[in-house]
Amino acid sequence: MLSSLRKAFFSIGIASAAINMLALTGSFFMLQVYDRVIPGRSLPTLAGLAIIAATLFIFQGTLELLRSMLLTRVGMSLDERLNRRVFGSLIYLPTRLQAADDGLQSVRDLEQVRSFLSGGGSTALFDLPWMPFYLILCFLFHFWIGLTALCGAIVLVVLTALAEMLSQKPAQEAAKSSAARLGFAQAARRNWEAVVAMGFSGRLTEKWTAMNEDYLANQLSASNIVGTLTTIAKILRMMLQSGVLAVGAILVIKQEATGGIIIASSIMVTRALAPVELAIGHWKGFVAARQSWSRLAKLLDLIPSEHRSMTLPSPQKDLSVENISLTSPGSRDFILRNISFKISAGTVLGVIGPSASGKSSLARAITGLWPVVIGAIRLDQAALSQWERSDLGRHVGFLPQDVGLFDGSIAENISRFAKDIQSGPVIAAAKAAGVYDMIVKLPDGFETIIGEGGSRLSAGQRQRIALARALYGDPFLVVLDEPNSNLDAEGEASLTQALLGIRARGGIAVVVAHRPSALAAADKVAIIANGQLQAFGPKDEILGTTMRHSAPGPVRLMIAGEDVSG
Repeated sequence: MLSSLRKAFFSIGIASAAINMLALTGSFFMLQVYDRVIPGRSLPTLAGLAIIAATLFIFQGTLELLRSMLLTRVGMSLDERLNRRVFGSLIYLPTRLQAADDGLQSVRDLEQVRSFLSGGGSTALFDLPWMPFYLILCFLFHFWIGLTALCGAIVLVVLTALAEMLSQKPAQEAAKSSAARLGFAQAARRNWEAVVAMGFSGRLTEKWTAMNEDYLANQLSASNIVGTLTTIAKILRMMLQSGVLAVGAILVIKQEATGGIIIASSIMVTRALAPVELAIGHWKGFVAARQSWSRLAKLLDLIPSEHRSMTLPSPQKDLSVENISLTSPGSRDFILRNISFKISAGTVLGVIGPSASGKSSLARAITGLWPVVIGAIRLDQAALSQWERSDLGRHVGFLPQDVGLFDGSIAENISRFAKDIQSGPVIAAAKAAGVYDMIVKLPDGFETIIGEGGSRLSAGQRQRIALARALYGDPFLVVLDEPNSNLDAEGEASLTQALLGIRARGGIAVVVAHRPSALAAADKVAIIANGQLQAFGPKDEILGTTMRHSAPGPVRLMIAGEDVSG
């Protein structure tokens, strides 16, 4: 990424070279005034020097403006190149590991890097390499002037190193505290109903206050370190400037230098050390940008951009689960072990089992959300890893247990936010899910804005619209995780009809259910308990062996000692 911006950085380096050469204007102007104009009492010479100096100052200011604008453009270019992958990381990162923060750290990291490149701290980094050049000029004026400037430079460089060592850990802790408290705030906002209804907002506020105090303490520690070192650097620079004047005065008294050299060298030393002082002042931002860039680099390595030169044909035959073992992202503990089965087109498979047996994990594996550790999952003999995610998504419909809709219209949500929404496929999906009549009864029909998370709809309405989204485009594989958890009798009947429709058109449906009523359309059943496949086969045969009657009560379904009949 940085190598692609090499030309821009090279241009900034050339501009910085010109700026630092032009920065000598003030020193040499004062040198000529004191050594040539005043002794000669020549006003024409002063006017000529003033015109030349003013012209050079204008060029210097123009170049500094252009450099600042170019750095801003570099930051924007970096953002443009990375923002799609960074946003993609928000979606795909949970497939690789369990994030400890609110999941938005990558967005903040990119913003931090872009802000630093556009600020004054980055210009200081381009000016720092020119400090030896100014010191050499000071030595050319006189050895003792150069030595004084060199000692001051060494002290400021040591302060810069201290800023790096002392501020790094507090800055890292502050970043962690910030991510933790923002994640907690978002969780509180998502669950506000339970918080308010059960009256524990006060305790959450206390926890938030403690987390905020920890964050502020780390921020204060980092700010105090950088602020203290910045103040020391400023004091030392002023002392050094006065020290150079004192050394110059001694040299003038001994007739080893002129008055112009005193003023010129003082200005030159100030210019030489200004980038160091500026760098120390912006060191906290530099450390934060460096940490952000490091996290972004690791993130983009973890989630590389997908591109397949070959596009596989649409699956039409079967789904094979071949001896898979599965862990949750970032964990080493197996959730599923040695799961194997195969289903052909036109099959509805019901997956049942006790709570925490691995049913939802299997659903995530079948859809490619969680990569398998051992074994393979194949569509028409092609492993899911051979598909590009966007291509595979066109052949997969998924209704997760926690239904998530987006702020927008119902049509946008059903069409998966297609660029050019076609009414035909949207209406067909709504009818297949049995939700068409419900939608057209709304005031704005398919154009109804549902709010963030579908907040303007009931839980049952959200689930049925999410089912229509899963059926959009007639995907070959449809995976439904607890699809009837919020449905009434009418909704369950629509669900059954949707599953029968998938089977009739030659698709495959996998229904994860805790309530057997969701299995009305299933023709095969898989029973999972303790992370293993306990039984697989035709529904009547499998359920017939696990049913037991509790006279005179209703029929109960017991799996691994747990009643799963709902």
